[in-house]
Amino acid sequence: MGKPKALLLGKIDHATASWNALSDVAELVTAQAKNRAEFIEECTSGRLDGVVVICDRAPSSLAVTGKYDEELIQALPQSLKFICHNGAGYDNIHVSACTARSILVSNCPNVVDDATADTAIFLILAALRGFNNGIMAIRNGTWKGAVPPPPLGHDPQGKVLGILGMGGIGRNLKKKAEVFGMSVIYHNRKQLDPEQADGAEYVSFEDLLARSDVLSLNLPLNSGTRNIISTPEFDKMKKGVVIVNTARGGVMDEVALVDALNTGKVLSVGLDVYQQEPNIHPGLVSNPHVCLLPHMGTSTVETKTKMEEWTIGNVRSALEKGKLLSLVMEQVREVEQD
Repeated sequence: MGKPKALLLGKIDHATASWNALSDVAELVTAQAKNRAEFIEECTSGRLDGVVVICDRAPSSLAVTGKYDEELIQALPQSLKFICHNGAGYDNIHVSACTARSILVSNCPNVVDDATADTAIFLILAALRGFNNGIMAIRNGTWKGAVPPPPLGHDPQGKVLGILGMGGIGRNLKKKAEVFGMSVIYHNRKQLDPEQADGAEYVSFEDLLARSDVLSLNLPLNSGTRNIISTPEFDKMKKGVVIVNTARGGVMDEVALVDALNTGKVLSVGLDVYQQEPNIHPGLVSNPHVCLLPHMGTSTVETKTKMEEWTIGNVRSALEKGKLLSLVMEQVREVEQD
């Protein structure tokens, strides 16, 4: 029998040597398809039969696959056992549908923690200090003499940072925020053990909303977290709260956010993610108190390299050991239950 096949979707940019080295344990193949319809046809034609593992180099793979929904998952080769996703978030993959087909899914936890937390710190400082107003004033030629002048910003020192979702990124953010003199409270589905919490105070969701001067969203997007921050939640927050989101756009209702900005309930916002990327609500784009980034929280050479190396490590583990290094949490819980 020949070697099992490993299918690369998307392009490896940094860890090409590691990908090519997999040829000692697998036949490395790529898709010919240029779009989703062609990829589904390629899968069902039998051309990809024998593929055991997919290396999904998102986001460059999205033009070919689109979302891994029921339709796509059912079309994948029957030989497929593993999908190795090159990202921390994996809301584009229907995990339960994969589980139903006995396909295991991995992601890239931990390696993105520093870069994403750094981005959150930038957005916290930018939103608190009103730096976007200053940047726009320079670009618009109104640095001096603007009437009225832009409002003064606020120092981070002494502010309460509320972290919704205290996973690896949230814990990394906590340490960095404390350097700026912020105190940290957090809410998770479950309270962390004292070592992981490292002095951060665990509070209820309602207390997190009520007490935070700055609220940072660091939780995954799923059916339970979609629009977890909307009008009722904004109503429970302090007037003048600052909101930062480096998680997924779908965890916050952008229409409700624009309304909260317009009423002054929310003072300023820092965003790296959006509900309908690359489309952004015009009320956010036009508001000078909103600092916007184009989903670049992990966009560094070092982090992208680590992500590719980790994903390829998952591919190698799948081929050599029949298991993944970082099974997604939904499937971890199912394995534990079994």
